[in-house]
Amino acid sequence: MANEEVKSEQEPPEEVKEVETEETAAETKEPVQAEEIEEEIEIVEEKFYTVNLRDLWTAPKDKRAPKAVRTLREFVKRHMKVDNVKVSNEINQEIWARSIQKPPRKLKIRAVKDKEGQVIVFPAKAA
Repeated sequence: MANEEVKSEQEPPEEVKEVETEETAAETKEPVQAEEIEEEIEIVEEKFYTVNLRDLWTAPKDKRAPKAVRTLREFVKRHMKVDNVKVSNEINQEIWARSIQKPPRKLKIRAVKDKEGQVIVFPAKAA
């Protein structure tokens, strides 16, 4: 009986092995980069803009970054003549980089329209 107890202690149950493999598989997967998403989009139209956000600074401090996102969406809707605008994670991080109270005064963006009429806003790449 002592030998049987030792064997059961050495080998973990099968359920534990499955959990370990799922965790290691999740760790090896890399997050999807924005560049890969851009390559998948069929670009119909692409435009570069510099969006002036100076009017945000008249808003209360607690509402400046959310207003910057709304202003950016309105700007792109007006200039690209679409209703569906998505802001990429990189642009969102640029707006929120200095917290809610101090968004940037200007943003250089790249607006990409796909074949479905949806526009996605990315940061303009430096040449």
